[in-house]
Amino acid sequence: MTDVLFEVRGRLARITLNRPRAINALTHEMVLSIGVALDAWALDDSISTVLLTGNGTRGLCAGGDVTQLYSRVAADDVAAAVGFLRDEYRVNNLIARYRKPFVAIMNGFVLGGGIGLSGHASHRVVTDDSALGMPEVSIGLTPDVGGSWLLSRAPRELGTYLALTARTASAADAIELGLADAFVPEDRLSSLVASLEELPADEAVAALAAEPPRGARASDGLISDASWIEPAFAHDTVGEILDALATSGAPAAVETAALIRTKSPTAVAVTLESLRRARELPTLEACFNQELRIMAHALAHPDFREGVRAQVIDKDRTPRWAPGTLEQVLPSIVASFFEA
Repeated sequence: MTDVLFEVRGRLARITLNRPRAINALTHEMVLSIGVALDAWALDDSISTVLLTGNGTRGLCAGGDVTQLYSRVAADDVAAAVGFLRDEYRVNNLIARYRKPFVAIMNGFVLGGGIGLSGHASHRVVTDDSALGMPEVSIGLTPDVGGSWLLSRAPRELGTYLALTARTASAADAIELGLADAFVPEDRLSSLVASLEELPADEAVAALAAEPPRGARASDGLISDASWIEPAFAHDTVGEILDALATSGAPAAVETAALIRTKSPTAVAVTLESLRRARELPTLEACFNQELRIMAHALAHPDFREGVRAQVIDKDRTPRWAPGTLEQVLPSIVASFFEA
């Protein structure tokens, strides 16, 4: 079975991620083949629009294939793992500056590398079951694929909240955060694909877009929690954030502080610093360069192997981080992740 499918119908070129059992997790080979197709389609005057979708019902893409990265790191070939990321970032950047409309249907789980493929598209479409997030701190890594650029620019510190907690955003929240542009109900997606074969992307999406649904209560959603999220996550150290959450008076804030403490302490501290630095960077390309430096250090750090072991291999969900607490992550350790 081919892990990624390419098709041209009418004026529409379509990329379909085709690893449904793995929620279309990206391998190095998939990334390379997508790059080749995009380079060719950019020069093909018969193609007006590119569409990205994923096979299966669980999601567009659960991120990069961490088992592939893990196997390279376990074989003491961190350089090969970094090479995977370098090629992935090239494709992410190509999508961000693509000369033709690029439509991404962000159904189901869209995590990590899935954000890299879709979050920089010109037309980012969420649907009923969309759940967008950057869960890297759960396995000892930090948000990359341009995720630090996107999250650092989300309003009211909601991007910082998502990055440090590894939680996900619904369709409505994703639009509010600037991670998506339009909501199209699931029962209209086939019509959207058909329309894109004939119509300009702007027209096709606008004709089928609707207001995204919210929870059972009007107060449901991240925006409604911004009253305690924004002041807490505006701090520039993790310790200050945790203290603010503990004293906010909101039960959900206390739960959030406890959740953050379960993540890799090193990854959490480095992630916060990466978001603050990304906010000041002038271009997305500069952000990719920063992320590659960070990830080269993160892949070599013991927390990556331990995070993958606990979450993916043994699945005991009890990682033993080193160091084990946020208080033990010194500023000098954080700074070392940004060195070339």
